[in-house]
Amino acid sequence: MKILVISDTHGDIYFWEKIKKYIEKSDLILHAGDVLYHGPRNPFPKEYSPAKLSELINNLNIPVIISKGNCDAEVDQLVLKYPLLSPYAFVFLSPLKILIMHGEDKSEEDLWKIINDFQLNILIFGHIHTPVLKKKENKILLNPGSPALSKTTSKTVAFIEDKEISIIDIENDKVIQKEVINLE
Repeated sequence: MKILVISDTHGDIYFWEKIKKYIEKSDLILHAGDVLYHGPRNPFPKEYSPAKLSELINNLNIPVIISKGNCDAEVDQLVLKYPLLSPYAFVFLSPLKILIMHGEDKSEEDLWKIINDFQLNILIFGHIHTPVLKKKENKILLNPGSPALSKTTSKTVAFIEDKEISIIDIENDKVIQKEVINLE
């Protein structure tokens, strides 16, 4: 299975053309929240159009699982055909056990505790607009960063394929970090 992992899109459509090739080869999209609204403390994204982004997401021909972010509102659900799951979504893709959450109120220590308590293979979170890919004892903590309002020099997404997770800079299609998923 090929999975595109995104977060913190904040109503921006600029990135959509940049990730189209990843969408087209994906079987599933996992979104860790903050889909449409830019948030009161964030600048307007480059091409801010929440209505257009909702239309692009709704017209996908693959499933999308979205964990509700702190900038996602009840009104957003009126324009998205996919549910905004709160506070998290479990995805079981045998043998993978994945949990998706926005994580705005969680420390890294909290996230590792959740991974261990729920015996997860991967915990995906958003909120910090910074890519994270860390592995401990065959368990993975993943934040795909943000393709819209990155707090680093790279606008990023993550891609899971063939037991490998890659964080990709969408401006140049460069893999900036990679990790293998061990299912022992």
